[in-house]
Amino acid sequence: MIPRIHLAVDNCFASKRWTEPIEWMAIARDCGIFCVEASADNEIDPLYNTPDSIQSWLDKVLLASIRTGGKVVNLYSGHGTYATLGLAHSDVRIRDHIHHHWLEPMIHTAAILEAGLGFFCHAFPQSVLVNPTRYATAEADLFRRLAELAVVANAENLTGISVEQMYSPHQIPWTVRGAQHLLKQVYSWGGSPLYLTLDTGHQIGQRHFLRPQQADIEAHIQTVNQGKPLPLNWLSSLPLENDNPPTVDSLQTYIEARPYLFAAQEDGDLYHWLRTLGCYSPIIHLQQTDGTTSGHKPFTEAHNRTGIVDPAKVLQAIWEAYQQPADGTYPPHCTDIYLTLEIFSGTAEYPAQILANIRESAAYWRRFVPEDGLPLDQLISHNFDSAS
Repeated sequence: MIPRIHLAVDNCFASKRWTEPIEWMAIARDCGIFCVEASADNEIDPLYNTPDSIQSWLDKVLLASIRTGGKVVNLYSGHGTYATLGLAHSDVRIRDHIHHHWLEPMIHTAAILEAGLGFFCHAFPQSVLVNPTRYATAEADLFRRLAELAVVANAENLTGISVEQMYSPHQIPWTVRGAQHLLKQVYSWGGSPLYLTLDTGHQIGQRHFLRPQQADIEAHIQTVNQGKPLPLNWLSSLPLENDNPPTVDSLQTYIEARPYLFAAQEDGDLYHWLRTLGCYSPIIHLQQTDGTTSGHKPFTEAHNRTGIVDPAKVLQAIWEAYQQPADGTYPPHCTDIYLTLEIFSGTAEYPAQILANIRESAAYWRRFVPEDGLPLDQLISHNFDSAS
């Protein structure tokens, strides 16, 4: 299968500034982008909008689409739900609330627009992370809910539903292996596909959580025994299971019982993620980064000089993912991928600068995706010919 590639923009750049659908859709159109991802933060979050106001928003979106030629291709969760434990909350009442009164309404809204839905609205508290039994129970409950949501999305004929990849142990999936496990488990439990949203800046944390080696553990024990201040690293964050001083054996046992706390070196490589899982990612969030922060910077000349996100390399890595043979334990490969600019704007940033950043980012990526819906192999050939 060869996927079709589209260039999109998340309207999070317009939050609290250009809030009417005709405004952010016209801005996207003027930048040469006709596919929009609508953030819940830009006045569509079902937790603080009423059903009738959501219907009004839908009416405005459909009218703006007619006027601009644009389309909302995906809805996406925002900061409101990201800031909570949400779908993995320790209180089942809150898990149920997010499940049935946030995600299911968002699925229904996306279906009306003939769009997809991407989201991230869960986290495990530290008390769960340190307890393998509680962690296993919490993970299983989360996977079950994701499987149920995938079934609802399939019944509503949603174009796609995906959960976002993150970069630390309390927000899964955060490793490639963990993401593969999630995809397979959810698909096997519910029979309906749930996909991933990959983000080009979400590989900045994994290498802070590499599994400690024997030498690391021994050095840590020596520091403890000498009564010196502990360095701020992952080992010093691991709580003791009793009041006894830690030993090499006790720390090794602790670590081996909690493999989900640790990443591999390649988990910090954005292109490894794309080469491995790009074929299961209908939405790929684009931000420029130097590899040390996830600041959702624009693709401007200044940021591109130090940035590691190269459009030609991104497309090539996705292509390599599609060379993998089909595996029935995973959901089917995606037929369409929306490369979606997710550029954040600062609270004190000038509106003119925000718009300039979006225009320059869009123009930069249009050099590599000149037209929406082109097959990936054609884009790679186009970019190779252009480079030659």
